[in-house]
Formats: sequence, C-alpha cells, structure tokens
Amino acid sequence: MAVSTSSSTARTFWPYFVVTGSLSMGYGSLFTLLAEFRDKLGFSETELGFIIAVGFLAGFIAQVGLARFADRGYVWILVHGGVLIALLSMLSMAMTDEVWQFTAARFFLGAGTGATGPAIRRILITRDPPNMGKNLGTMGAFDISGFVLGPVVAGLLAEFINLRAPFLFMAGLYLMIYMWIFRLDLSAGVTATTKIPVRRLFRIRPLNSGMLAGAAFFTTIGVFETSWAVLLDDLGASTLLIALSISLFALPMIPLAPYGGKVAQQKGPMRVMPYSIMGAVVCMLVYGYVEFVWVLIAVSAAHAIFDAFTMPAGQLAIAISAPTEQAAAAQGLFGALGLIIAGIAAVATGAIYENWGAEALFTGASIVMVVALAGAIALGEELMGPGGRSRREQTPASS
Repeated sequence: MAVSTSSSTARTFWPYFVVTGSLSMGYGSLFTLLAEFRDKLGFSETELGFIIAVGFLAGFIAQVGLARFADRGYVWILVHGGVLIALLSMLSMAMTDEVWQFTAARFFLGAGTGATGPAIRRILITRDPPNMGKNLGTMGAFDISGFVLGPVVAGLLAEFINLRAPFLFMAGLYLMIYMWIFRLDLSAGVTATTKIPVRRLFRIRPLNSGMLAGAAFFTTIGVFETSWAVLLDDLGASTLLIALSISLFALPMIPLAPYGGKVAQQKGPMRVMPYSIMGAVVCMLVYGYVEFVWVLIAVSAAHAIFDAFTMPAGQLAIAISAPTEQAAAAQGLFGALGLIIAGIAAVATGAIYENWGAEALFTGASIVMVVALAGAIALGEELMGPGGRSRREQTPASS
C-alpha cells in the first residue's frame, strides 16, 4: 500500500502507532513503581536492576531471533503473538510478589514487545520510503506518549488503589488492543525469498556506525530507567512526583521526535547524533552531582529534547543502511544490540548505585557514551548527508 503524502501517511499508520504506544505504556508503567517494589515488597536495588535487565535480555532474544521473520512474511504472527504475550505477562505481574516470578513475567513482557516493534517498523519503512525518517520519529513519539501516560496512570492507581491495580489495568488495555489488531492490514511490502544471515549486516560500515550510536543512546536509557525512581526517592520525592517526573522527561519528545527524524533524513543521521548524544552526556553528569529534585527534573526535560533527535536518527541510520529485504532484521538487530547494552547497564546500575552512589554511576555511564559516540563518528562518513547510502551500494550485503 503506497502512501504519498504526510497527511495520508499519518492517517494510514495511525493504528500501528497506537499499538506500539500501548505496549510502551505498559513498559513505562513499571519504572515508576520500582521504589514501591523496594519499600513494600522488600526488593533490593540489585534485584530491581536484575528485573529490569531480564526484560532487556528478553527483548534482545526476540529481536535477534524473531525480527528476521517479518522480512519473510510473518508480520501478522509477530504482532498478534507479541501483544498476546504482553497481555499474559501483565496478568502474571498482578498476581505475584516473589522476585523470581516477577522476573519471569518481566522476561515475557520484554519478549512480546521485542517481537512486535521491528515488524511494525518494517511496515513503515517499506510502505513510505521517502518519509521513513518522519514516520519512524512519529512511531517513536507514540512510544514516548505511552511511556509518558504509563507512569502517571500506574502512579495514580498504585497511590489510590493498590500495587496490583496498574498491572490489571494494562492487562485490560492489551486485551482491547489484541482484539483491535485483527482489523489491521499487516502486509509489509515484498518479502525476502531466500534466507539471508543476519550477520551479513555487520559488513555494512554505516550500519555499524548506527549501531554504535545506538549503544550510546541505550546506555543512558538503561542507567536512567533503573536508577531514576530510586534516586528521586532517596532525595525525598513522593511516588506521584516520581511518576510525574518520568512523564515530564518524556513530554518534549512527543512533538519533537517526528521533527528529529525529518531533520535527520534531510541533513544525514550523523549530522544530528553527535550533538544530541553529547547533550545527553552533559545531562547525565548533572544527575550524578546535583541533589535538588526540581533541578534534576528540569535537566531531565532538556535531556529529553536531545533524545528526541537521537532516537529517530539512530533508527533512520539503520533503515537507510540496510537492504530492503533485511529491513526488519536490521531494525531488530539495532533494537537487540541496544537492549543488551541497556540490560548490562541496568545490572551494573543497581550494583554501582548501591555500593558507590550516583556520582560513580553517572560519570561511568557518560564515559561509555562518549567512547561509543567516537566509534560511531569514525564509521559514519556515509551517513553525513541526506539519504545515506544508495540502495545500489547495499546489494553485496545480501549476495
């Protein structure tokens, strides 16, 4: 199905954006409750980090192992299966208070989300190539919108009902989404006729540049999401304020992510990401050394502006570097690499914060981000202009 204008694209892809935004809503709702898990269920900071990391690991497995099947014509199965698994995971979280049970439910939630995202991104990339930057940014904006709404809803339900209510609410939402997606057209262009090893993507130099930029971005995601609620709680913030602060962090990204993707497609992804990632590095350093809650919240809003450009620019770098017949596999690989890095960061975050504090945590994360960005710049010459590599240059990757 061809889409030729921005307005018709928005109308055509709107249902797919809602699906991904709903999944992100459940994903984001978890992080605002971390301090509650520690205080009411007795989970330690290290256990909280492990729970978050397991979700990242599950997403990694799903995106590496399953995304390629979207390129082979199995988008319908991946989207339906992913939403159903997320639904069952939310029900499981509502019924348990043991660390190992919660960890298992978190694993399957990550797997369901990981199976769905690359399949839907393939739809965006193959149906409207001239606007893929804006479309990927818009999908990111819906993801962020869900992430914004999720913590607020979870915080309110946990505050005024109980700790189980957020998960039951999300299970009900996922049930409605699951019934709705039966009405969607999940075709995604011409599918691959042969099995192409995912490892061949690593032969594409600009794609590796995008991967390294993604590594920097997902390092800040893993550290921020695992530590933010606990950091603010230790500084005296309430659960509701923590929820609102997470929403405020994401709020600027909603209108800016589509614009960030458009700018990245016009200028070139590596004309955008060095500036946006270094801005995020500065914000990370502030988190480690400032102890005033409202100052941290204000800085996090600036951080969100930088991330609004980094996120779609990274996805665009992968999209324009990979062959069309490996579009979903490349997006899955990008997400998987980011998730495993974020998972490692989450495990390290809990231990470092518990033993050495915020200064060591955020300083170390900033150093990792700068090193990854340097590698991305070194490999990213072909991503310095609009459009990146031509499709003619990509055919050896699939030969």
